[in-house]
Amino acid sequence: MSPAFGAMEVEHYAKGVLLEPFLHQVGGHSCVLRFNDKTICKPLIQREHLFYETLPTEIRKFTPQYKGVVSVSFEEDEDGNLCLIAYPLNGDQDNLENVDYSDCVETKNKYLRWTNKKALMLENDNITKERVRQHRKEEKMKSHKLDEEFEWLKKSEVLYYSVEKKGNVGSQFKHNPWSMKCHQQQLQRMKENAKHRNQYKFILLENLTCRYQVPCVLDLKMGTRQHGDDATEEKKANQIRKCQQSTSAIIGVRVCGMQVYQTGTGQLMFMNKYHGRKLSVQGFKEALYQFFHNGRNLRRELFEPVIKKLTELKIVLEKQESYRFYSSSLLIIYDGKEVPEVPMDSDPEDLDDLSEESSDESAGAYAYKPSPNKTTASTVDVRMIDFAHTTCKFYGEDSIVHEGQDTGYIFGLQNLIAIIKEIRDERSE
Repeated sequence: MSPAFGAMEVEHYAKGVLLEPFLHQVGGHSCVLRFNDKTICKPLIQREHLFYETLPTEIRKFTPQYKGVVSVSFEEDEDGNLCLIAYPLNGDQDNLENVDYSDCVETKNKYLRWTNKKALMLENDNITKERVRQHRKEEKMKSHKLDEEFEWLKKSEVLYYSVEKKGNVGSQFKHNPWSMKCHQQQLQRMKENAKHRNQYKFILLENLTCRYQVPCVLDLKMGTRQHGDDATEEKKANQIRKCQQSTSAIIGVRVCGMQVYQTGTGQLMFMNKYHGRKLSVQGFKEALYQFFHNGRNLRRELFEPVIKKLTELKIVLEKQESYRFYSSSLLIIYDGKEVPEVPMDSDPEDLDDLSEESSDESAGAYAYKPSPNKTTASTVDVRMIDFAHTTCKFYGEDSIVHEGQDTGYIFGLQNLIAIIKEIRDERSE
């Protein structure tokens, strides 16, 4: 990027970036927003911020890249609709050196279109006031219909959504009910506090899904204990109860959320944390099987890369002193868009035809089983996220200091690896 072009992009960012819902959030209660294609942001929590600024080098490869802090405010139109806008913190660009600004021009233009929409309508002589009123009425009716659909989606712990035959599969993750729920709740909280506060700090993090066409994401709550050292007695009792009533107490891990694209059925499947809490150990195993299944067959080529990365993470955590990753999650991500297997002696024209077919993501009309020897560890990702309750003796101000390994987290990793190996060895096509 040239210095001049970079400065231009920063200038656009200084005017504000419109934040949008991050469509691939499948778990957690904190709202995650899209800053640009390669970057997401979430509300800053001091303990999590401290973790990202001080984490050991060996853990860094298993966490999202930390990119800095922004200030977020919101605008409200006359109909009560909110938009969240990100600005440089105190006008300082130094802490955002890792941010890719290439998408900011587009998002800024979206914001400008949003703010000027009503003015442009009223300035057009061909649009009468009556037509404006009719337009608003239609928009409210659409909004009401969407609200009803959203309420239904929120009540569905496991949802199968049939992909539209025309259109890109990746764009249809807009139907992710958990992402919609978190975004709506965040806007509502900010709206309620509007009289007292309109500026919030958000941290910028790497978007782990950006390199996948159709991200399949599994969010696992790790460890046998979920409450932090600073939890109230009520919070502590609540978290202990959740662990005891789920697989957390038995195997040290439970499903917190999932999204999978099944090419065989042409469906997106979403599972939320409420269903994950109800699963038995066998149910947990079946959920993992479902995560690695494309609707026609198991994605067997994914097992070894996942097991390898989980084992590497386990070795790293066994060497850590004092860290406790209470209530943190582990993400497993792979691409639901499979690469077609092509014979070595294929005719070039056949390859062109196959390329056209594989780009047609219409309801799983084309499903290919990739060749295992063409798949490497880069096709899957394993990352730790959510460190709001993480503690370590290096933090300094914590009243409780732990020694040794986080045995609860490591116990969960051991069982997760064992169960994935069982699925790999037991299931045959």
